[in-house]
Amino acid sequence: MPLIETRARVDADLAAGRVPVARQRLRGLVSSFPNDLTLRRRLAETYRLYGEPAEAGRWMYLEQDRDAAETSAFEARYGTAPKRMRALAWRGPESLAPSVFARQQLEAVRTACSDAMGHPVDWDTGPADRKTESKSNAFTDFLAGAGCLMVVLAFLAIWVNGLVALFN
Repeated sequence: MPLIETRARVDADLAAGRVPVARQRLRGLVSSFPNDLTLRRRLAETYRLYGEPAEAGRWMYLEQDRDAAETSAFEARYGTAPKRMRALAWRGPESLAPSVFARQQLEAVRTACSDAMGHPVDWDTGPADRKTESKSNAFTDFLAGAGCLMVVLAFLAIWVNGLVALFN
């Protein structure tokens, strides 16, 4: 669906009080057009209707006239630079940002993320190393592997039991 048509549907949804539908449409638009700050602003406005300051702050993070409380809520929810970088969902270099402030914000987040990761990152690949996110990955991986092994062993036991029963 074209951008203009979807924006018109968002307006109609908001006018009819269908805020969740409008929010979903806007999320889809921001996903398709991640560098459009007007779409991000509209999405932030819908989150304000829900009373979600962290999400409003997330989508207004690149705007100079953003609300300080919303920005703080966003930064608290996405506490590390890699989490913030993923949450902002920007694509392409900072030079695509339409304002100097947005470029500075994007550069600051990317630089902080690169420092946290220990290697350069960019907006298209993002932070790939999730070890900074969760220290329980090795344990979780072990549990998943053990669970799969148990399922395979149970299947083999049932199969062998059936084979033995067949020949008795």
